[in-house]
Amino acid sequence: MLEQYSLKLPKAIYGGKDSIDQLTKLIQTNGYQKIAVFTDKVIEETGLLEVSLNAIRAAGVPYTIYDELPPEPTYMAVQQVIDEFKGSGADFIVACGGGSVMDAAKLASVLTTDEYGVKELLDNPGMAKKCVAIALIPTTAGTGAEVTPNAIVAVPEKELKVGIVNDNMVSDYVFLDARMIKNLPRSIAAATGVDTLAHAIECFTSKKANPFSDTFALEALDLVFNNIEKACDDPEAMEAKNQMQIAALYGGIAITASGTTAVHALSYPLGGKYHIAHGVSNAMLLAAVMKYNEPSVRELFAKAYDRCCHDSANRCVTAEEKSAWIISRLEEIVKNLDIPTSLKPYGVADSDLDGLVEAGMQVTRLLVNNMREVTPEAARAIYLTIM
Repeated sequence: MLEQYSLKLPKAIYGGKDSIDQLTKLIQTNGYQKIAVFTDKVIEETGLLEVSLNAIRAAGVPYTIYDELPPEPTYMAVQQVIDEFKGSGADFIVACGGGSVMDAAKLASVLTTDEYGVKELLDNPGMAKKCVAIALIPTTAGTGAEVTPNAIVAVPEKELKVGIVNDNMVSDYVFLDARMIKNLPRSIAAATGVDTLAHAIECFTSKKANPFSDTFALEALDLVFNNIEKACDDPEAMEAKNQMQIAALYGGIAITASGTTAVHALSYPLGGKYHIAHGVSNAMLLAAVMKYNEPSVRELFAKAYDRCCHDSANRCVTAEEKSAWIISRLEEIVKNLDIPTSLKPYGVADSDLDGLVEAGMQVTRLLVNNMREVTPEAARAIYLTIM
């Protein structure tokens, strides 16, 4: 556990029923004059964007919509959207979407300058400075991007996803409104929900874990373990969906205070080269990595069990039993939510294994957080479990 640690949060987080309605007052109180709205075509087609636009219209402030961002975007695609935004003169950004939309908006908030772009931030993220205030409205309960200082982009020449991390990209405002995820397709709700699960358990077992991150990671883990299936399976389970939104936010805060580990590190090549959705690739790797880590994190798993298992009739007693329960529960969730657990349907061949290992081992930013050292041989064995 770190001896020194810090916690960086947005200025304000709004939650609860119809929380987006408070965006109107926020805009008026701060005197914003022109708003840039980041979203994507899918959000527009589902009508979700209208909830945010209605709040903006009520404030009587002009806005421009930027909706050309593709799923799992490359850094070039993000730069193209930002270039369109830079000449707008907007003094406030509102992003309504999933992780990719929010990450692009966060990058836009530090890239009104022509002195550097997304490509330069890949090499030197520390140069970024906040230029425009930003509000994030997540439409999934998963990425936690609404509160992290991270922006993830695909880098095609490396066949990898890369994280740009800078505290200036922590959002100014966040709105958690369960209306935004009520009709989320089950497959997306499942994959993004397991992404939250990965954030929680990785941050709790990270070498950078600390009292701040543990507080949010454990609560997120408890919320996910006890709400994710109902939130995904029952369209009317608004309380469970709201709990998943809170869990996602807590998972993002845990990332900000601590950091993810080998699950995310080894998943980045799967998204970068094979365009597997981030939550799906994490779900594939989650149990395998945690089984590998188990000897080094058994006592932490036992502590997580004590917090998250509310079955009073069938209690585990030893640390070994509690640790086994945690891993079993991870596998159970992925199975119950019908998330793919094999790379075969994605065209990944056995001959690709060497490339996966090489690419995964490049993600040292996250691998160094893993409690048990991940060697190339270990990475190969982990990938083999999902080949």
